[in-house]
Amino acid sequence: MNINLNSTANIEPLRATYTSEEQRLKGARQLQTAFQDFVGKSFYGEMMKSMRSTVGEPAYFHGGNAEKIFQQQLDHQLADEMTKSNAGDLAGTMFKRQFPKEAALLEKVDKPSAASLSDLSSLRRR
Repeated sequence: MNINLNSTANIEPLRATYTSEEQRLKGARQLQTAFQDFVGKSFYGEMMKSMRSTVGEPAYFHGGNAEKIFQQQLDHQLADEMTKSNAGDLAGTMFKRQFPKEAALLEKVDKPSAASLSDLSSLRRR
């Protein structure tokens, strides 16, 4: 495998320098997604691991090492699905405390705008 040290096209800097508001917003969204993923998988992964440790092995119908590996993979998949479904609620306040600038930027963009009078024309009475 040859490594070309002169080619730095695919290398991203450790500390990103953003030139536009759009890049800052994209970076904040990536950070929020990565943070939620980390918090969710850590929390739910440990929860599943603790739950499995409370249940003993059955006397006659235990699958041995293969069953342990399967259970670990199943727990990993369950933690992934739980993370996708509600890690935002779990990690929201932690993200605001850990990354206040990014959280404020995302809140400003995601804040619903006030309804105008033209929106009322689409409503109907029953």
